[in-house]
Amino acid sequence: MLRGAHIDKSFGRGAARRQVLFDVSVDVREGECLAVIGGSGSGKSTLTRILLGLETADAGTVAYRGAAVTGGRRAPGRQALRRGSGLVFQDPFSSLDPRWTVARSVAEPLRLRHRGMPADEVGRRVAQALRTVGLEPATFLGRYPVDLSGGQAQRVAIARAIVNEPKVVLADEPMSAIDVAARVQILDAFAAIRDRRPDMALIMVSHDLGVVQHIADRVVVLHDGRVVEQGPTGRLLAAPSDPYTRELIRAATPFVGRP
Repeated sequence: MLRGAHIDKSFGRGAARRQVLFDVSVDVREGECLAVIGGSGSGKSTLTRILLGLETADAGTVAYRGAAVTGGRRAPGRQALRRGSGLVFQDPFSSLDPRWTVARSVAEPLRLRHRGMPADEVGRRVAQALRTVGLEPATFLGRYPVDLSGGQAQRVAIARAIVNEPKVVLADEPMSAIDVAARVQILDAFAAIRDRRPDMALIMVSHDLGVVQHIADRVVVLHDGRVVEQGPTGRLLAAPSDPYTRELIRAATPFVGRP
């Protein structure tokens, strides 16, 4: 579905210029959850933003369903990817407008992409998205972000990301700002979304293998901007070949609330 090949990326100029990605290649397949893991500064958020066309690579290519995403705003795959993708950020309270109700926040992507959509259809889709992430519309539609817990706010943000039924969703550290109990709810929300949309691809950016092992089909390990290892989650966690991956596994936080 989505392919990045030989991606390089640097930030800064002159003596302050720093390269953050080195010849990175990665595929995202239809219907899978791909976890991109690594420590802080490993380049995982930069890589995934490039894959979704939110950052520009210095070298390399990105293609969505075979159409180029790199090459400027007129690249044939760029607009299709924008229309077919959803984003979930680390801090839900920063991503939700405090002045908007849950109903308005979740409906906003529909109003932007489907101008003129009847109000009853907007309401139906918003309610469906909330139910998918485990929030009862009658209880939450009229609430504001200040009325929500961290886990509830993140599930609202996830509902907003899926309301347009995207083909690919990027979740960038979606559980790092919430407590352990809420993480279980977020995992359940993503599981429900994948059950409902088995063709959707989910890219999960994380530093926590305790979370990744419960949701990802495949894992890409980044270290200092380079892919050091990638493969099916079970195999990679059971028999890592790279010392850095073994270090991440040793440091993984046990995930309370899951077998």
